[in-house]
Amino acid sequence: MASCRYHGAVVNLEMARCHRQVSDLPMVVPWGDLARHTAVRDEVIGLTMGSSPTVRRRRLASELRRIRKEKGLTAEAVADRLELDPSWVSRIETGRRGIRAIDLRALLDVYEIHGDARDELLTLARQARQRGWWHTYGDVVPEWFQVFVGLEAEAAEVRSYHSELIPGLLQTPEYYGAFLATAATGASTEEITRKIDFRVARQERVTGDNPLKLWVIVNEAAVRRPVGGADVMRAQLQHLIEMSRRPNVTLQVLPFSAGPHPAMDGGFVSLGFPEAPDPDVVYLENQVGAVYLEERVAIDRYNLVFNHLRARALDPDQTRNLLARVSTEGWGS
Repeated sequence: MASCRYHGAVVNLEMARCHRQVSDLPMVVPWGDLARHTAVRDEVIGLTMGSSPTVRRRRLASELRRIRKEKGLTAEAVADRLELDPSWVSRIETGRRGIRAIDLRALLDVYEIHGDARDELLTLARQARQRGWWHTYGDVVPEWFQVFVGLEAEAAEVRSYHSELIPGLLQTPEYYGAFLATAATGASTEEITRKIDFRVARQERVTGDNPLKLWVIVNEAAVRRPVGGADVMRAQLQHLIEMSRRPNVTLQVLPFSAGPHPAMDGGFVSLGFPEAPDPDVVYLENQVGAVYLEERVAIDRYNLVFNHLRARALDPDQTRNLLARVSTEGWGS
């Protein structure tokens, strides 16, 4: 069985308490302040395209693990020479914790790493200690999702399947706001607004300079389920049509007529990176946390599932035709 880990463990947060009933949440909110959302996006436009400390930390952990194994040392032997607990080595090598410069130098002394190789690792550690633009939204974005955004910030390619909800990178502010307003999270109007600002900033990875390659498969249920009313859905579907025409975006709808398929147990996101030291990651999200799969057998399994889905889904032109037809047909009362 493939391991499920990022930073060496399944990442979970305590379930947020609901301070209000769903019926008390605002159903109509002015999320469509395009000028304000554009200003928020512009504040982070330069940052989202830069190097990701999350990816650097992951790469450093991988390199330190590789070096230790090449030196023929066990984690226990390294810890003994440093007079530390073996769990410290494990946490460093899985990226569950950062490493101070003084500790890294001591570790590299044990490994007898000098010269350019040593300088490169120290530089990588400094980059890993930086804070990404997403940390400014730490009040409304849980830590386990910040890890995902850190990976997304430097991914070259994202491939995903979504069964119920339009994916975040393709959502309009109104659609996402309507979803948040009905979700049982107890979020205030101010918190919802901050979450929307954060999502708009993330979308720069698709629309900005040096955009990632995005291939999304959406279940037909997601485009037919009314979120926020007919006007909001019509605008959302039109946005999908427009985004699907971008050269870096491929959008497919998996129709009901496709019947049963291998992803009926839930959606997933696969992230690929431009540098060889950064292996692919599959991200699985739930209500209170996320799982990050990194082992090759798991990556291959989800690649196989994705390829099966894209073969069963409508092609991009057929997808645009379906979105236009659903938008015209409406969503009933």
